[in-house]
Amino acid sequence: MAEERILIVEDDSGISDFVNLELKHEGFTTEVAADGRVALEKFESFNPDLILLDIMLPELSGLEVLRRIRKTSNVPVIILTARGETYDRVNGLDAGADDYIPKPFEIEELLARMRAILRRLSFNSATPEILKNRDLEMHIGSMKVTLKGEVINLSKTEFLMLKLFMENVNKVLSRDNLIDEIWGKNHFIDENTIDVYVGYLRSKIDQEVHEEYIKTVRGAGFMMIDGSEK
Repeated sequence: MAEERILIVEDDSGISDFVNLELKHEGFTTEVAADGRVALEKFESFNPDLILLDIMLPELSGLEVLRRIRKTSNVPVIILTARGETYDRVNGLDAGADDYIPKPFEIEELLARMRAILRRLSFNSATPEILKNRDLEMHIGSMKVTLKGEVINLSKTEFLMLKLFMENVNKVLSRDNLIDEIWGKNHFIDENTIDVYVGYLRSKIDQEVHEEYIKTVRGAGFMMIDGSEK
């Protein structure tokens, strides 16, 4: 049975009660918050392993809650929202969400996405591994990434994408490759989501040192390069 702690942030009691009951049935430990301020309080006291976060909340919006959480934590966050447009999804991802699921949703899909995130984040910290490319260094066990010795802050999904790139230096990874490896097969992630995350990584790596680490391969995907062609 699952033992992970899940914080459900939802002001619609019908939805939160239903999700809470289903998660408890699956063996998760849960807490519920009905507004943004309570969500932040429970985030501190409950220390969740994953957060289900509605965007439209009283007191503080879900996006503001997410921004404040991201100042101190990379806990995975799935946004639950009635807003399905690309603009709203990108706003959520830009604020640091790991995934999104539009309402109405099937509980089986929500559970599958939760398990996929929790599974891919189960790194073995007892056997640390280090990946390097030029001035970029990744410590797998501690999930620490440094660029020229300075720590760079990444969301869990950014970390996983960067890990894939660093494990496949000078190899092209298609958008489908990235979706399958990060979110799992049969996950209907918009390919534009990959472009958004690649943009995040470039802003934190390439633009910081004015060097190209992640290259676009037209018509094929993306590739991390080692700079040897210079």
